[in-house]
Amino acid sequence: MNRISTELATVLTGHQNQIFAIENGFFPHTLFTAGNDKGVVEWDLQTGAFKRILCAVSSSVYCLYLIPDTAYLTIGLRDGSIMIVDVEAQKLVVRLKVDKGAVFSIKALTHKQELIAVGEDGQLYVWNLLDFNLIYQFRISDTIIRVIAVSANEKQLAFGDKAGNIYLYDAEAYHLLAKVKGHNMPVTSLSFDPEGLHLFSGGRDAKLVVWNAADLSQKLSYIPHMFTVYGILFHPEAPVFATVSRDKTFKIWDKDTYGLLKNVSRDKGYESHHLSINVGLWTADGAYFITGGDDKIIRIWKVSV
Repeated sequence: MNRISTELATVLTGHQNQIFAIENGFFPHTLFTAGNDKGVVEWDLQTGAFKRILCAVSSSVYCLYLIPDTAYLTIGLRDGSIMIVDVEAQKLVVRLKVDKGAVFSIKALTHKQELIAVGEDGQLYVWNLLDFNLIYQFRISDTIIRVIAVSANEKQLAFGDKAGNIYLYDAEAYHLLAKVKGHNMPVTSLSFDPEGLHLFSGGRDAKLVVWNAADLSQKLSYIPHMFTVYGILFHPEAPVFATVSRDKTFKIWDKDTYGLLKNVSRDKGYESHHLSINVGLWTADGAYFITGGDDKIIRIWKVSV
């Protein structure tokens, strides 16, 4: 792998509280961000400027997810609501609700036209994407589930809970394929590699573990950060992935050798975050990596692989 160059391109300021969620926009060169503030913000990445408040929210936002091939942004809230907003029309399409507690992760299975969400009550909720009627709900864990990962071919789902357990499910029939105690503390990030061969997990124990996606047998475990691993983000084209952490750093790794390629932090001379990095995101073209966290600032990094 060649050397990677990283430079700070833009800083987006305006949030008054911690940032918990970021998502690529529906329109080209736009970005959505949210957290402990009272609204979801849309930014223009070309000008590096505030674009609009997409919508007001009733409580903290823990996740944002743009449903593929639609203009619908899903917003998961601390109060257990899921708002689905039409970004083009800037209107609320529907408000869904889970039984109890916050919503921490939302994904779609586009080939089945299903929307799935998990949260504080340990249940999986499945809605029909066509009419947003609830199809199923069932318990995965007795405790909080913070993360969902969907394999690229949409055949497998993975869930991580507060007790450190990882659950692998068949996405077609929603049956359990494997369960493993993956971390000594809560699972805080999950991601399938682009080929669907491996599942990567990160936890509050600061570990990153690589699992075989077929059966959750362990391939590798190491400590990439000093504290919680909040995100594992694969580059859309290059064989690299990024991790973000409570230790205020983000790092870029070789996907095949797991070697460290870049460590971006204040200690390394970068104008980076001075508090926890809670979220990371690659732009669709992979040219930029975007970070946000407790310091209320969004940073846009130009990354050349």
